[in-house]
This record gives sequence, C-alpha cells and structure tokens, in this order.
Amino acid sequence: MTSERRVWDADALGVVTLPDGRRVRGRGVRRGAVAPGDEPDLGAYLLGRAPEVPWPSVWIAWPDFRLPRDAAAAVATLAHIHAAAAEQRVEVACAGGIGRTGTALAILARMSGVPATDAVAWVREHHDPRAVETPQQRRFAETVALPD
Repeated sequence: MTSERRVWDADALGVVTLPDGRRVRGRGVRRGAVAPGDEPDLGAYLLGRAPEVPWPSVWIAWPDFRLPRDAAAAVATLAHIHAAAAEQRVEVACAGGIGRTGTALAILARMSGVPATDAVAWVREHHDPRAVETPQQRRFAETVALPD
C-alpha cells in the first residue's frame, strides 16, 4: 500500500517553499478559520496554550513575543514538522503568524540548508517582512542547536 503525497500548492496563501523543496504554510490563527478543503495534514501551534483543531497537531509552549519554554523540545518538534513536510501538508501557526511563526520558519529554513546568519533575512523575504519580531527571537533562530 502506498501513501498519497499531499503538499501545498506553491501559490497558496502563506505557503513558503523551503530551499530543499518542502512547502510549509505559515499562518496566524487570529486571522480566521481554515476554509473547508484547506486543512493541513499536520499543524504545529506555537502558542501559550494548546489549541483545539480537528486535524493532527503538535503544540509548542511558546508565549507571545518570547521564546519557547523548552528550546530542545521545540527544535525536535520542528524537525518532525520538517520531515513531515516532505509528504504532507503541514502548517506552523501562532496568533498573528509573524513573530513566533517567522522564528519557526527561520529554523525550518536552516534545516533546509539556509546558513544561520541568513535565516532571518530569508524568512523575511519569503514569508513576511516583519517576521521574527524581537531581538531574542532573532538570536534564537540563528543560534539554536539543530538536530544532526
């Protein structure tokens, strides 16, 4: 039995194509509900508390304008999201879709081959010019240790 490969349309709202070809949707949950048929196969939610969504999801405890409460667990979860993006429609979302989501996308970009020193600029170019909102988020995106 073979599984069907489902990836985002490259032109879909919020979708970022990483340098290794994987596509991830960055989204702000405050911006409204997901339209029928536009649901992810897996979501990673970077919020102060776990959201209720009707699809498979993972939660990273990550307060607004701050860093994840457990950096190692956050990076491990993002590595899982990166791997899943090869075959599934995955999304990364926080409340507004800019600070925490941008930081996570910068880490995913590093996992895809973007040098650490270029990761924030890369995500600002490909996701949102305001992505990665605080100096602490920028430092985290550039310096957090990635899995081997």
